[in-house]
Amino acid sequence: MRSWQRREGFDKIDLYTRGTLHSMVWGMVVCVALLSVTHPVRHSDAPAALIAFTVLSVIAQGVCSVPLVSRALDGYLGLGPVGRRPIAFAAVLFVANAAGLLTLGGYTGTGTYPELQVALGAVAWPFLTPFVLAVPVWVSCVCIAVVAAGMSGGALLAGGTGSFALATLVGVCFGGLLIASTVRLSAWTLGIMQKLRDARDVETRLAVAEERLRFGRDMHDVLGRNLAVIALKSELAVELAQRGKPAATDQMVEVQRIARASQQEVRDVVRGYREADLRTELLGAQGVLRAAGIECAVHGDGGRLPSPVQSALGWAVREAATNVLRHGDPQRCDIRLEASRDGVRLVVENDGVTPDTAVVSGGGSGLHGLRERLAAVGGSLEAGPTDDGRFHLTAAVPLPSPRKTAPSTPEKR
Repeated sequence: MRSWQRREGFDKIDLYTRGTLHSMVWGMVVCVALLSVTHPVRHSDAPAALIAFTVLSVIAQGVCSVPLVSRALDGYLGLGPVGRRPIAFAAVLFVANAAGLLTLGGYTGTGTYPELQVALGAVAWPFLTPFVLAVPVWVSCVCIAVVAAGMSGGALLAGGTGSFALATLVGVCFGGLLIASTVRLSAWTLGIMQKLRDARDVETRLAVAEERLRFGRDMHDVLGRNLAVIALKSELAVELAQRGKPAATDQMVEVQRIARASQQEVRDVVRGYREADLRTELLGAQGVLRAAGIECAVHGDGGRLPSPVQSALGWAVREAATNVLRHGDPQRCDIRLEASRDGVRLVVENDGVTPDTAVVSGGGSGLHGLRERLAAVGGSLEAGPTDDGRFHLTAAVPLPSPRKTAPSTPEKR
């Protein structure tokens, strides 16, 4: 269960799809093996070696299908080739198993062995499950028609009546088409999920690259012109100093002034890059969570709050959204801002808590840094799982009273 909970959404769907296909194959293997040793077969003239051969051949089909189904699914998703030899070997096992069943039907008699039709339909599943993923659709349809015709003709050779052969033909065709549609639809759904995951990864990388370009552009705009001026004035100061003119000192003073101004401009760029706006972070968290398939509801925007409080709560929203994405398997997240005269509270709740979420609430680096930011404005942070299987984060920041802020406002003249 812990391994399942730690998997991401696509990994869960991939494991579920592969597990379903293998379960279908082995379910049919068990069905054919049991139908090969029923009461009519055991009390017929069929040799024990033939019965054992039929059972062993169907088990061999199941063992062969374990890697073949995975390779066929990977080939359908474009993750690697399947290879013709495994498909050919699986076809040989299928023909051998079907021949064994038809021979048993000849010894037993189709009248006393009615389970033969079910066995003939089930014996095709271990072979057709990977086969329909490795070949085009029209090839699958042709193969199903050939298999059904071969089974029907074999039933006639085993002593079956025309109605028995017709029922075998219809049953094998219906079962084969059911296999083809089910397996192809499951693989198609998994392929769509893989493309969505790849598109989301590309979108994330593009967002990071765009942010790096924006930051680099801002730094270039700030430093490019000033550094060029500093270089020119430094060269001029060197020439003036070599000539012994006192104007070189004035040029170096100007270089010093420009360097200090550039330093302050860089600080302003970095400060603007690092500050978090509360409303922007709320909209960004809601958009990111919804893009990840998590239903997110935001209640309140905090109103007019002082800039330090907005920045601290904006960082709290950012860290909370990051924890929701990284930990557990949430389906819904609620973000509430509750403002009063004494202070403001940010409450973030999400479901999908896993057993190892307690490690997150024990003081990770993100929450530790967030507590320091909140402490700088007199706030506090509480985070941890609750008894009802949810994760609860509360950031509380006090607000200065109007009496304390009134003297600091400038008087109108």
